[in-house]
Amino acid sequence: MRYYDYLMPSVNFFGPGCLEVIGERAKILNGKKALIVTDKFLSSLKGGAVERSIEYLAKAGIEAVVFDQVEPNPKDVNVYAGAKVYKENNCDMIITIGGGSPHDCGKGIGIAVTHPKDICEYAGIETLEFPLPPIIAVNTTAGTASEVTRHAVITNTKTKVKFVIVSWRNLPQVSINDPILMIGKPSKLTAATGMDALTHAVEAYVSKDANPVTDAAAIQAIKLIATNLRQAVANGENLKARENMAYASLLAGMAFNNGNLGYVHAMAHQLGGLYDMPHGVANAMLLPHVCRYNMLANPEKFADIAVFMGENVEGLSTMEAAEKAIESLFRLSSDVGIPKSLKEAGVKEEDIEIMSINALKDGNAFSNPRKGNEKDIAEIFRAAM
Repeated sequence: MRYYDYLMPSVNFFGPGCLEVIGERAKILNGKKALIVTDKFLSSLKGGAVERSIEYLAKAGIEAVVFDQVEPNPKDVNVYAGAKVYKENNCDMIITIGGGSPHDCGKGIGIAVTHPKDICEYAGIETLEFPLPPIIAVNTTAGTASEVTRHAVITNTKTKVKFVIVSWRNLPQVSINDPILMIGKPSKLTAATGMDALTHAVEAYVSKDANPVTDAAAIQAIKLIATNLRQAVANGENLKARENMAYASLLAGMAFNNGNLGYVHAMAHQLGGLYDMPHGVANAMLLPHVCRYNMLANPEKFADIAVFMGENVEGLSTMEAAEKAIESLFRLSSDVGIPKSLKEAGVKEEDIEIMSINALKDGNAFSNPRKGNEKDIAEIFRAAM
């Protein structure tokens, strides 16, 4: 095996109540005035993560300006609007509060205020030339794990295609995962983000770039999601399930940040860009179908996944056990209320061709364990219809 690296934020806080460290950590990073990047719902929530963060920052002597114009599937226009607020207020650090959308948008803002070209031109791997402002990422959902990754996923509003900027410079200096902030989240959001985390873990585990360290994180994440996602969806106040899902999301993020992803994400990005579909929902609908396509490349690992999901594979052949993993993924997705088909979610047959072309250009496609072509991708899309 060739050598590999392992990237994650310098400091990671986890557990109930850990939000309280945000002020001291911002001070350690020499922050004076922070741009808080979030959405309108979180900024308006009384006693929520934004309000409490501002209080902790103030106690540490740090001012805060709130930019709450982040949309789901953050767009280039959101990034530039946030960059304008950052510059006008002479901010010197960024604090992202929310799920993947605020985190990705915050990274994008960091790029926009430090790099001269249009942000779309930085799509790709290690294209960034200059350091970003310090970033603290406060997570409020158990799913995207953008708080611990080097990925910034932005939608180009002109082409309606998502692009990814992958760079070690995107890594936040500090991540904060406080499961108390996740209590009471709507069941649909919990289901979508939870299935997103599962997709991260599964794709990282079977990725051609996987290594023993990413495998360890991915395996534990799959086990935790299989035994906790249903409970978190059924009862949003279940702190133990919330904590375990937050832990699973964090582990899955560490796994894919270093082992990379595959066709599920490459294809889901097309659904997000073209239809503005929630990322976790897109992943969940595609995951079993892509896994069935990928089984030939590494049936042993898919048989492992069946066991991690709690399936009994005694007496089964490797391929039969691998098929059990696919069945388990379908069942979990159905149990937590994910739409059963792309057609049900509004996807049109006539868009499959262009989505298939663009999916193969997506950076996540290159680490998929089985190499396919546009026809293969189109067939997977159709299977999910």
